[in-house]
Amino acid sequence: MSKQKFPVTPATRYLREHQIEFAGHLYRYEERGGTAHSAACLKVDEHCVIKTLILEDERQQPLIALMHGDRKVSTRELARVLGAKTMTPCDPAVAHKHTGYLVGGTSPFGVRKAMPVYMEASILNLPLIYLNGGKRGFLVSLAPSEVQRLLQPTLVNVAVED
Repeated sequence: MSKQKFPVTPATRYLREHQIEFAGHLYRYEERGGTAHSAACLKVDEHCVIKTLILEDERQQPLIALMHGDRKVSTRELARVLGAKTMTPCDPAVAHKHTGYLVGGTSPFGVRKAMPVYMEASILNLPLIYLNGGKRGFLVSLAPSEVQRLLQPTLVNVAVED
């Protein structure tokens, strides 16, 4: 684990409680900058920066989707895989209620409400990934196998070119 001073968030607490090795990476947050901005700031491939998306089905049941920064989730395909009629992004206020995080700072770790997690299967092929650390302008890097071990996500193939 990094000895540098980084924000203490529910996500970093969760990772430390589970004794997961991670490194923290601060960058200048930019409204609507997305993964392209964070990848450029950290000089890493945007494909390795993983978005944490909070989606919901037609019954307003929330879930977490983890996707490559340079790809989008095919909500139609995800709904089909899950046997749902529709799948849409949660309103930011609803996502905050479920996770405890502000949009732009949403981490899959240490969320307020337990939700199923779906992860694009090809994320496991990467040696190192960057996920939000629970605060805008803060990412953590770790092995994707640790994400799989901790969150036990359902692996899906729902990526489309961004």
